[in-house]
Amino acid sequence: MTMTEVSGRGRQKGVPLKWGAKEYRLEFLPKLKIELVVMDEDVSAVVNAIVRGPDRGNSDGKIFIIPIEDAIRVRTGDTGTNAV
Repeated sequence: MTMTEVSGRGRQKGVPLKWGAKEYRLEFLPKLKIELVVMDEDVSAVVNAIVRGPDRGNSDGKIFIIPIEDAIRVRTGDTGTNAV
C-alpha cells in the first residue's frame, strides 16, 4: 500500500476563492491517492471494505481496478507473488 498527497480536479472543477475584492478559482484541490496491489481473489473483499468502510463524511473518491502484469522485488530479484 502506498499513500501519496496529490493535487487534482474532478467534476467539481475547482473552488472559487475571494482575496480582497478579486475572486480566484483554485483549479487543483489537495487529494490523497491510495494505491493497493492485491491478489485477484482478494479484489472484491478489498473493494467492499473500502466502499462500506467507516463514514467518510464529505469525502468521495474513485476506485480503479487495473491488472498488474508482474512484480519484481529489486533487492532480491523475486518475481510474481513472491515479490508482493
